[in-house]
Amino acid sequence: GDDSLMQEIQHYLRSGKIRDAKLSSSQWSALVYVLLTSEQKMDVFDLKWFIGAQNTADEVLQKLLPVVKVSRSVQLSKCGVTDEGCAALASALRSNPSHMRELHLSLNELGDSGVNLLSDGLKDPHCKLETLWFNHCGITDEGCAALASALRSNPSHLRDLDLTGNKLGDSGVKLLSDLLKDPHCNLETLWLSNCGVTDEGCAALASALRSNPSHMRELNMSWNKLGDTAVNLLSDLLKDPHCKLETLCLSYCGVTDEGCAALASALRSNPSHLRKLDLTGNKLGASGVTLLSDGLKDPHCKLEKLWVSYCGVTDEGCAALASALRSNPSHLRKLDLTGNELRDSDVNLLSDLKDDPHYNLLDSSFVLCIGVCE
Repeated sequence: GDDSLMQEIQHYLRSGKIRDAKLSSSQWSALVYVLLTSEQKMDVFDLKWFIGAQNTADEVLQKLLPVVKVSRSVQLSKCGVTDEGCAALASALRSNPSHMRELHLSLNELGDSGVNLLSDGLKDPHCKLETLWFNHCGITDEGCAALASALRSNPSHLRDLDLTGNKLGDSGVKLLSDLLKDPHCNLETLWLSNCGVTDEGCAALASALRSNPSHMRELNMSWNKLGDTAVNLLSDLLKDPHCKLETLCLSYCGVTDEGCAALASALRSNPSHLRKLDLTGNKLGASGVTLLSDGLKDPHCKLEKLWVSYCGVTDEGCAALASALRSNPSHLRKLDLTGNELRDSDVNLLSDLKDDPHYNLLDSSFVLCIGVCE
């Protein structure tokens, strides 16, 4: 009877064997009922619990759609979701009311077709999604066009968008920039790491953020061939008094001392909101780090974390950093110099600052990373 069916489903759930079970349609219905009525409200729906040899991601999403529809956070990373699953998710996003606030789809081969299907849900006025992760999903500028268009028609809810590792190129980023210009767009975090962006795409992005600057808090452009031209444009954006960007990641972007001069000038601007700057893997050398240090020593600079690992920093750069920290000691909490060929005497210049009573410097939470550092 119904009771034994429920007990069977609860046993599968408790033992973790649900992913290996081939369920009949009545068992699927019972599973939906159990999940919807369980005391642990399905705030987070994690697809990995249910997929295995018997059940593909798309099948489970279709069978458990009523559960997905009432879940706040839907975790589907690396699950093998394809078009059919995307269509099911779009229907959950369109439901009234729509409960989903987070959708994690990273490492699924969705491609542009999957994103086109999802965009049908994203543009629906009932959709209130705040966080969307599309890390490494095989999206190109075509999928980006559908996504940007959907978000332009329903722009005000999304806060975090991760498109890392998709071949968007400059054309895709220009489409996203049109969205960012919209005064109703409230995006706070944008990850475009390793997306094939150059200074051309970055120019569109910087221009969009200048026209609607007050929401963006974190921008990750790492692993794109931006060069100094793009960094100059981003530095101009940082100088805008309405720009509230706090975290800027530019690791492995081809920045040199010219870009450092522009960033230093931005750090000196008033007010400077930037708190974290990642320049890992750029050929800054002694001159670049010396220029950056000019920014760090300015009292307007409020930077808390600086990554200059694998940047070709030498003794001269170390001396400049130490001097900057002596003149503006109160903000920096983490300095990462991993992967630079530094001598012990260079490192001591920095670590000695922490213990020197003449400088009411760097509280005890200051972290100096020379080797492996979390």
